[in-house]
Amino acid sequence: MVREKVTISTRTLEWKCVESRTDSKRLSYGRFLLSPLMKGQADTIGIAMRRALLGEIEGTYITRARSEKIPHEYSTIVGIQESVHEILMNLKEIVLRSNLYGTCDASICIKGPGYVTAQDIISPTYVEIVDNTQHIASLTEPIDFCIGLQIERNRGYRIKSSNNFQDRSYPIDAVFMPIRKVNHSIHSYGNGNEKQEILFLEIWTNGSLTPKEALHEASRNLIDLFIPFFHTEEENLNLDDNQHKVTLPLFTFHDKLVKLRKNKKKIALKYIFIDQLKLPPRIYNCLKRSNIYTLLDLLNNTQKDLMKIEHFRIEDVKEILGILEKQFEIDLPKNSF
Repeated sequence: MVREKVTISTRTLEWKCVESRTDSKRLSYGRFLLSPLMKGQADTIGIAMRRALLGEIEGTYITRARSEKIPHEYSTIVGIQESVHEILMNLKEIVLRSNLYGTCDASICIKGPGYVTAQDIISPTYVEIVDNTQHIASLTEPIDFCIGLQIERNRGYRIKSSNNFQDRSYPIDAVFMPIRKVNHSIHSYGNGNEKQEILFLEIWTNGSLTPKEALHEASRNLIDLFIPFFHTEEENLNLDDNQHKVTLPLFTFHDKLVKLRKNKKKIALKYIFIDQLKLPPRIYNCLKRSNIYTLLDLLNNTQKDLMKIEHFRIEDVKEILGILEKQFEIDLPKNSF
């Protein structure tokens, strides 16, 4: 049983996993509780966590199939028991686990007769097939079954549209959400002003991650969404005789640069978030996953440190250096001191 305590003011919140099981390769279940909460807090957290679990966690799925031998989606092929449409629906059911950013290519190339399953997919090493027994097609004759696949990691869902069809390439509806179902319930105890609550969360996943992993990822993503509000505190600037003060809201980008040039670096850099640097999505996601949220966080890393980030390339470091030089006239050290 997993337990963790967090002290808030005079209260100590405790969460723990009260039940965890794997029903099949594509179905995992976990039940968690958080307590003690004040009246009304359990519902606030439960609703937010449910939405984060269902909408803010990324999943990996096959989103496109292509073959030169398929004339259209609703055709049939001699020597294959299933229609092309049925094969695409079978591909849609395949569950993948990856740390992929964006899309990558995979393929299947099998000679019949025999059965084609998920284990016959040739994919990059960073893409893992959760259940390799998933059926794709039945080959009844000695024919070559070769198709190319596009694998994508994303969130939410995507419904194919008629203008998505390309030459011999067919889109597949993708439900990227790895969470199958979420329930939250509340147990209240005590009387009057002493009334407290226990929040119970039930999570079912498709096997690409455990319920505990889903809970951690949803929590982190939810926190990421609120981080900008942590830095809306007002700052006071002293004027002339140091007796009168003017209170300003969160600095504008220009004001932050002025502060930076006055050697008040830590104050300014702490309030510049990396999403203001207009970085490409892949670089932004790599930095965020390495807990780099502000310009100050970024400058605490050397060029060598950035190269250690998974999927980071020398071209990405050069692009960051260019942005820092252009916007801030500063540079990253090459090595740690």
